[in-house]
Amino acid sequence: MRNNASLVYNSCLVIGDFLALVAAFIVAYLLRVKYQVGIDPRDIGPSNGRAFLGVFIGLAPFWILIFSLLGLYNSSIYEKRFKEFGRLFIGSFIGLLFVIFWNFVASEPIFPARLVPIYGFAFAFVFLIVFRNVARLVRVWLFRYGIGLTRVLIVGNTTMSREMVEWLTTRGSGYRVVGVIGNQRALGTHTDVPLYSSFKQFLASDDREVHGILQTELYADEARNAEILTYAQENHLSFRFVPGNNELFVGNIEVELFRSSIPVITIHQTALFGWGRVLKRITDLLVGGLVCICASPLLLVLAISIKLSDPHAPVLYTPKRLGRYGKQVAILKFRSMKQAYTDMSPEEGFIKMGRPDLIKEYRQNGDQLENDPRVSRIGKFMRRTSLDELPQLWNVVRGDISLVGPRPLDPFEMEQYAKKNHILAVKTGLTGLAQVSGRRNISFEERRKLDLFYVQNWSLWLDLTIILKTIRVVLGGRGTN
Repeated sequence: MRNNASLVYNSCLVIGDFLALVAAFIVAYLLRVKYQVGIDPRDIGPSNGRAFLGVFIGLAPFWILIFSLLGLYNSSIYEKRFKEFGRLFIGSFIGLLFVIFWNFVASEPIFPARLVPIYGFAFAFVFLIVFRNVARLVRVWLFRYGIGLTRVLIVGNTTMSREMVEWLTTRGSGYRVVGVIGNQRALGTHTDVPLYSSFKQFLASDDREVHGILQTELYADEARNAEILTYAQENHLSFRFVPGNNELFVGNIEVELFRSSIPVITIHQTALFGWGRVLKRITDLLVGGLVCICASPLLLVLAISIKLSDPHAPVLYTPKRLGRYGKQVAILKFRSMKQAYTDMSPEEGFIKMGRPDLIKEYRQNGDQLENDPRVSRIGKFMRRTSLDELPQLWNVVRGDISLVGPRPLDPFEMEQYAKKNHILAVKTGLTGLAQVSGRRNISFEERRKLDLFYVQNWSLWLDLTIILKTIRVVLGGRGTN
């Protein structure tokens, strides 16, 4: 059964984008021609507002076509804001070039003033972002009232089934789980979701309206698998298979024909190889070096402040962390811990200060305390603002770490993770996906999953997204520590 909600939303996006583009160039025309903002009236050529609007309305569909080719109307882009904004910028720029080219070949000029297309480009980008954000908010609001939800059936007795139920039953997710085919393990604590012992039992139920099937387990009996897939195909339902070993299949995947006839799936350990590594290193040198130079005055002020607060203690703390391929590197950090506890494990530090009761709280809270008594006063400020991490810019320039990568961990922490060698396939980073995804609020296991996702799905665009999110997190006062 087809779900028309996505089609309606796509249609609204097309109409909204069209109106945003037209509105942008109308505003640009009015500012430059009618109100003559920032222009000498002598530079304005002959103009006809209706003719200008008519020509642009005729050209706008080609602009929408460019957006479509960039994937701006695919459902996979809806929740990826930074990627969507980047494509909107690229699409707006390509559309502007198309309009300028049309103006060049047209028998009569379209634009009465040279800066009208520049104004139009700027307004178009802003209007498109505003419209898309409003559309997203309206869509989520409708989801909360059960409008436009995708009804999905989950099949499989796996941990992934339970995780999918947890994710998809979140309010505002856009999905409604109509049932789970499996046992109580797959259902978890969501007793409000119907549980079926078999696919035939689901087909015999009263509520069979479903838009898609998520299967998390391949049955040993191929007939059972074929029954589910055939039903999805015959009823035009979306069918997705979620592998139980999800950490293996989120990497860089290639599908190719082996010996020209057998389809095989090749999974690379990381997407960061070849020219990708060269490009990432150049980016680290240019961006890291520039930021290091610009931050030099701040680094000096912080160093003096730390020294004045404790004249007999060193300014820098250089813990050993695991880098690429497990090589140990000395990470530079401003010392935020009181000197008496700097070179001790948390357990040793709390015992020394006579507070062994804090050990359990520290570990249960994700290796952190809201008011850790071992941290100095200026150290608390630096940790809250992530300024204690700034000296690592020199590590970036030296090539010890990268601007973006998995969190640098000490050998003891990394030994707790079975797939540590996968994460250590790339350099660790000053910031990373785990830090900007709520590091203080997620478990050790979840952080490592995010690190692994980054390693297997690296792209320059992902690095840029993480850097922008890091700035937002730090400026928001949440820090990335």
